[in-house]
Amino acid sequence: MAAVVTAGTGRVWGILLVFIFNSCQSLFNGGDSYSRALTVQLFPNSNSTPPGGELLHVRAVGENDTLHFLFCSQGAPTLLIVHTNSSSSTVKVNWRQFLARNTSGSLTVEPQSSILYSTAVVFSRLLEYDDENNTAEATSNFFPAYELQDFSWSRMNLSDYTAVLCGSVPQSSNGSLCLQLSVFGSEGRAELWPRLLHSANSSQLEVWLNGLLPRSNTSRFILELQAVGGAYPLSKVDVLQFIDDEYTPSIFKVSQWVSSANNSSDVLGFIQWKPVAYRKSCPALEDATPCQNSDPLAQSGNTTTASSALIQAFYSDPKAMGMNVSFGMAGEPFYNSTMFLSWTMLVGVGSPPVDSFSPMVIGIMTAGLGIPIVLLLVGGVYLFFMKKKETSKMAYEPIN
Repeated sequence: MAAVVTAGTGRVWGILLVFIFNSCQSLFNGGDSYSRALTVQLFPNSNSTPPGGELLHVRAVGENDTLHFLFCSQGAPTLLIVHTNSSSSTVKVNWRQFLARNTSGSLTVEPQSSILYSTAVVFSRLLEYDDENNTAEATSNFFPAYELQDFSWSRMNLSDYTAVLCGSVPQSSNGSLCLQLSVFGSEGRAELWPRLLHSANSSQLEVWLNGLLPRSNTSRFILELQAVGGAYPLSKVDVLQFIDDEYTPSIFKVSQWVSSANNSSDVLGFIQWKPVAYRKSCPALEDATPCQNSDPLAQSGNTTTASSALIQAFYSDPKAMGMNVSFGMAGEPFYNSTMFLSWTMLVGVGSPPVDSFSPMVIGIMTAGLGIPIVLLLVGGVYLFFMKKKETSKMAYEPIN
């Protein structure tokens, strides 16, 4: 019996050691080691500064593929990602046609045969409603929408691989809506909450509303997004549960708006976020506010094309899906409590980054599981030797 107990505890102990070894190995290896070389160019293929909004191109070159990130403020702010199977693919822009905004194909990625997948996200409208009953049910009491294609967008503030774009309501100094794009050459995590895990195949977009005067004392806001693609636009939102909230305190799930081919399990592109926003520029737990999203619905490709110069230039037959992200829930403070609101998301190709257990949680699990197993193992060994000792005492002694 003792031998059986010892063997059983030995197997459990072995499984625990394998788990600890694998976890520690992933920590020391730093997770995903894949990296890309980044180059940044403003107004590609242009020797001068064209009128209107700006076009930023970040080229991320891997071993045998390239990601092209295109961030544009002509019309509604738009981020386009094009993935190619060539490390030498390039972006070509016919600026005369691009600025006219009436010709598809004025922006191309060449060779076009190298394109594996493309996806774009358009920040189309900002909605405001009067939540006078504090229910956070955005069914009525809407003010006229802010059409982001009509905003006055500033020049992009560039720093390394980060671009900040701010816009304001035309003919008004009434606050601003800003977007910060960050592109990465390797895996990592931002310093500020929600500290999303990014990879070399993703970019991060932080959106914040700062100082925009609300049109009521009980206003809440909704951000309208449009995801655009060719044959396979982002079509469904998956919600994943998690037990570790060290990087985003009090948040135990992540939402992923994904694209897949013919309902397969392989993800082609994604937008990923934690369902939380913050009411101050330096996020803290007491300033966190929940956010929730609507189900994606098919949109008119023509409407999206009209609002974004980049969509018009790249896609000949765009397929669009729309989704709203609303900030604040019943009982939460209203926007005018701080006059600030920020929300962060990742946009990328392939499977979204997946969080593993943090070192702190691994340590707690190791202590919580390891100590009882060690006690069980020691107890099994002790019972085994006690059994042998009792057996030897009960045996007949030889007669001299």
